[in-house]
Amino acid sequence: MIRVLVADDHPLLRRGVKEVLAQEPDFAVPVEAEDSQQVLNRVEEHDWDVLVLDITMPGRSGLDVLREIRHKRPNLPVLILSMHTEEQFAVRAIKAGASGYVTKANAPSELVHAIRKVVTGKKYVSPSLAEALAGAIESDPGRPLHEVLSDREFQVMCKIASGKTVSEIAGDISLSVKTVSTYRARALEKMRMRTNAEFTRYAIQSGLVD
Repeated sequence: MIRVLVADDHPLLRRGVKEVLAQEPDFAVPVEAEDSQQVLNRVEEHDWDVLVLDITMPGRSGLDVLREIRHKRPNLPVLILSMHTEEQFAVRAIKAGASGYVTKANAPSELVHAIRKVVTGKKYVSPSLAEALAGAIESDPGRPLHEVLSDREFQVMCKIASGKTVSEIAGDISLSVKTVSTYRARALEKMRMRTNAEFTRYAIQSGLVD
């Protein structure tokens, strides 16, 4: 039986994933985790065949959790299941050690296949993500500006571009307003920009936000 740990802060999403996997005879009933610390605790306490991990969680980000899991349980396949499009986080997730990336919009049709693939030790990537990864490997002086950002800087930039205030972002990702402001300032400096409006224009043109 394939033992799955499902980590997401939305109960409806977790229930939906469980319902999809329950239809497969070779899947055990998935166990749930609703925040970053609970994920790490469950990974420490039990052996799993695969972790299905949301990239946006209360407290530490999914990418932070992924890196720690890679250190503690290097052989555990981690499949990212995210509301964010591939253009936003997929390459970063794979570089951080994820075994695959599935968007929530495509989850009903792709999730079971993706899990079956990563538990065999293979990667699950879409053709478009494979192309993006190939481009990321090449040395390209003309690479997109946002690729110079850290994961947190990139996360803050995308949230600002989607219209959120620094205070709202601080609440979303459980950081202080001062810390979020610091990430914003660093992102602006690295991308050679001055205003939130420039963030928004760039993010829309690059397909990072709708």
